[in-house]
Amino acid sequence: MKFGASMFFTDYSITPAQMATAMEERGFDTLWAPEHSHIPVSRKTPFVLGGDLPKRYYDVMDPFVTLSVAAAVTRTLRLGTGVCLVAQRDPIQLAKLVASIDQVSNGRFLFGIGNGWNQDEMENHGTVFATRHKLARERIEAMKEIWTKSKAEYHGEFVNFDPVMAWPKPVQKPFPPILVGGAFPYSARRAIRYADGWMPQVTNAKAAPLTDVIPRFRQMAEEAGRDPASLTIIIGAQPPDRGLIERYAALGVEMVYPSLPSEPADKILPMLDQWAALKQRMQA
Repeated sequence: MKFGASMFFTDYSITPAQMATAMEERGFDTLWAPEHSHIPVSRKTPFVLGGDLPKRYYDVMDPFVTLSVAAAVTRTLRLGTGVCLVAQRDPIQLAKLVASIDQVSNGRFLFGIGNGWNQDEMENHGTVFATRHKLARERIEAMKEIWTKSKAEYHGEFVNFDPVMAWPKPVQKPFPPILVGGAFPYSARRAIRYADGWMPQVTNAKAAPLTDVIPRFRQMAEEAGRDPASLTIIIGAQPPDRGLIERYAALGVEMVYPSLPSEPADKILPMLDQWAALKQRMQA
């Protein structure tokens, strides 16, 4: 079992450099950074986890900036978006961002993606809420073409461009692992269709325990003609519960990680120490 940690980096939280350095010193595997470009004042859609939207969602920095800072001060720590909102980003520019951070980190990037829940936010980007899933899939397919071909082109309903030349190409071949985040079963289907793994989430609407849906995910993969063992499962937003994590390990989950609050170093470092101690006990 591998361990990571997630942080909404803000101008009042621990810095990405401090966080990454502390994680690497403690033997963590991956630092995850989520994103929201902004939060509109209007609210057509409720917070997917229920209750009021936490302040850190309004204040979070761009993940490619924070993870690049983390890459500069570490050597082994992997760096992941958890998740990047692909339906709100231009695919040609995003392909360059992903390849660039994979280059500067020497192949340590994990591309966690999601299709978003905030209708107001994505509509500000010109994204139609009802068709965001197909839009995101086409953008991923288009980026794969850019990462793997010297002259890439893509022709879909939402993404359409004639041959282009774009560098750099990623260090990892054919491209960094793509991990789809979201609730069961819809995000599971997307992960099986065009990704390398799944980052399942429990929401108010989809409250089934992850220990129940993981076997169902593997069955879906097999039925779709994919080797279930080839699809990585990574679970975030978890408590430091050894019993629960052991159950995940028995189900073949590769990594778990907490979503830590956007607090300064003096509050975050003891939390990392708690998780590091749990990690050491489980890996002993």
